[in-house]
Amino acid sequence: MSQITWLGPHDSFPNPRFEADPDASVPGLIAVSERIYPGQLSKAYQLGIFPWYSDNQPVLWWSPDPRMVLKPAEFKCSDSLQKIIRHFCHDAQSQILVDADFGAVIRSCATSARKDQDGTWITHEIMDAYTALHEQGNAHSIAVTEAGQMIGGLYCVSFGSMVFGESMFSRKSNASKIALAALTAWCLKIGVDMIDCQQETSHLHSLGATPIPRQAFLEQLQISINQSNIKHSWTFDKTILHHWL
Repeated sequence: MSQITWLGPHDSFPNPRFEADPDASVPGLIAVSERIYPGQLSKAYQLGIFPWYSDNQPVLWWSPDPRMVLKPAEFKCSDSLQKIIRHFCHDAQSQILVDADFGAVIRSCATSARKDQDGTWITHEIMDAYTALHEQGNAHSIAVTEAGQMIGGLYCVSFGSMVFGESMFSRKSNASKIALAALTAWCLKIGVDMIDCQQETSHLHSLGATPIPRQAFLEQLQISINQSNIKHSWTFDKTILHHWL
């Protein structure tokens, strides 16, 4: 059994595309570090690796097999969600805001109660690291607002033409689904083939996401990050939702 790599500030990640999991008893765990070092998060995503850990743990870096992904064209927009979207689009006080307040969205994701998982993995260190990615143009937020109040949203990461979904929240029923519907419609418009959802959940299944072999995901990732960069294309509003009506 190989030993899981402990990364220092200048160490490279093992590449899961070419190297097996170092410890078969912890599938998908690629490496560990004391903290998220500057530039490390960007390098990780481009190798298909992401951090997932809790307070008082070292940073755990993962590349699970299988990998949960959502092809935008396969997003399940149910009849009931279509009805909600139609009402949202007709309401003059309802808006989709892209990158308007990244900090507020990630903080809301961090503090939202979750039915099937603990939200505590979005630590202060995670919030700082993803905010830095946002300032570099590689992390984005989608906020759903009603009468000037944020009722839901999500944040995600992008490199090349690849989008990595991170976390969603709702303060009103189905608000996060509206945010995801906007993201998938925009991805279809600009030619994004796949949204990484990282890990398998029943909620993601219900929205059309499916697990695929890690190797297939990593091969698509390498193609996507070398395609046209969508870094500066993150501009849309609620009219993008008309795709689903």
